[in-house]
Amino acid sequence: MFAASVRFELFIPDCHTLKQKRSVVRPIVDGLRRRYRVASAEVGEQDKWQRADIGVAVVAGTEAHVLDVLGEVERFVWSFPEVEVITSGRSWVEEPDA
Repeated sequence: MFAASVRFELFIPDCHTLKQKRSVVRPIVDGLRRRYRVASAEVGEQDKWQRADIGVAVVAGTEAHVLDVLGEVERFVWSFPEVEVITSGRSWVEEPDA
């Protein structure tokens, strides 16, 4: 089993309310779940209008498949013109020795 996560810190310059922010972030989070069958959620900065942190987790049977999905996920998030990706970082989840 191979598992990894990626976290995106986003800047949304045209948002002036939390409702506007939600209308930008929700299609990204829902699209990730639906399109790539990954776990995704807004994981930080919920109280700020122009900032959002999105976390995505991927689990697969091979390392190559995890890397492919992570690449697709990153391209998907970067494809939204209304957001600027400030940072993104990947991390592998270590499986404890049995």
